[in-house]
Amino acid sequence: MSLADHTDILDWPFARTEDGAPPPLLAELRKAPPCVVRIPAGAAESRLAWLVTRYADVRQALADPRLSADETLPGAPVRIQVPPGGNPSSFLRLDDPEHARLRGMIQTEFTARRVKRLREPVQRLVDELLDELAAQPQPADLHAVFSRALPTLVIARLLGVPEEDSPFFIEKTRVTISQEDPAVSQAAFVEMSEYLAKLALRKLADPGDDLISRLAVNHHATGALSLDELVGIARLVLVAGHETTTNQIALNVLALLRDDDLRDRVAADDGALIPAFIEESMRYWSISQDAMVRLAVEDVEVGGVTFEKGDAVVISVPAGNHDESVFACPHRIDPDRDTSGHLQWGFGPHYCQGAPLARLEMELALRSLLRRFPNLRLAADPRTLFRRGTVFHGVTGLPVTW
Repeated sequence: MSLADHTDILDWPFARTEDGAPPPLLAELRKAPPCVVRIPAGAAESRLAWLVTRYADVRQALADPRLSADETLPGAPVRIQVPPGGNPSSFLRLDDPEHARLRGMIQTEFTARRVKRLREPVQRLVDELLDELAAQPQPADLHAVFSRALPTLVIARLLGVPEEDSPFFIEKTRVTISQEDPAVSQAAFVEMSEYLAKLALRKLADPGDDLISRLAVNHHATGALSLDELVGIARLVLVAGHETTTNQIALNVLALLRDDDLRDRVAADDGALIPAFIEESMRYWSISQDAMVRLAVEDVEVGGVTFEKGDAVVISVPAGNHDESVFACPHRIDPDRDTSGHLQWGFGPHYCQGAPLARLEMELALRSLLRRFPNLRLAADPRTLFRRGTVFHGVTGLPVTW
């Protein structure tokens, strides 16, 4: 059955529950082969796409080269709109060999060895921000003071962005990702891209010990990397390294503050469960809620259904991470479960390169917060804190007392 012939058409994305969990409807859809949904399509009103919801199917779809991530292809579904003729998001939305070529240029930036060297600098930032939090009148917004600020400072230093410019590029990232008003989001995309291009040229003339400097000197100056490609890489690191980590840190904290028993378990034994809890929290929240879109460049069978060449595909990471056949009682956060196969980092050739750095930030943030503020409590109904209608799931704020 083709997309056009399908009768079960639903509007995507589905709204999360008031508690921030993935929509219950996904559980019903996993019982059947992939269905067809109606997705936003930029200037057009909508278009049809297959929705992949089962864990095994999600893994296949993320790794199958017949399902292209290249948003420059005619007919490719695009979740984050850029201006007409604008440079695509980055190599995240390209296929091999171009994807591998550009990805390889930052491969050494996120090795375990290099990230280990960042542990002390990140810890110092964590301690400084917790000092600021302690000085705030209560209730204080932990998200604004801490969980949003930490990845901002870390990614700014990694890229080589002057600290005084951080508020600018973080705001432009937020607006670009929100997609609440496509015109405003596209304008923010242009401003952020122009800023990064100017910064790269300054780094080329006066390089430092940072990612943009190394890209400019080692690759752009040699002709191996165009300025547009350099900007695309920097923009990807900025968005992926800030927006996702920011919201995941806040959601990790929120999960503990709304469940005293879970919090006591994670805080016990000097936080021995923290690494396992973080992985389970990522599986549970699955913040990349509707950004994974693909175009079938060949006929391919997924979950017993044939996707025809030219079909659009939405890959639901939240649905895969809540597949009962893989994760028992998926709507419960259980740090004792084996979450080694969760899909929040992606799967296949687009697996997140920044995972080691994000893990480091999340671990140090949570470990230090629990030690410094053992009496930390929520100062608002958690159901009122979630962001709605955005590409990445998260919170608008996190009011706390201690």
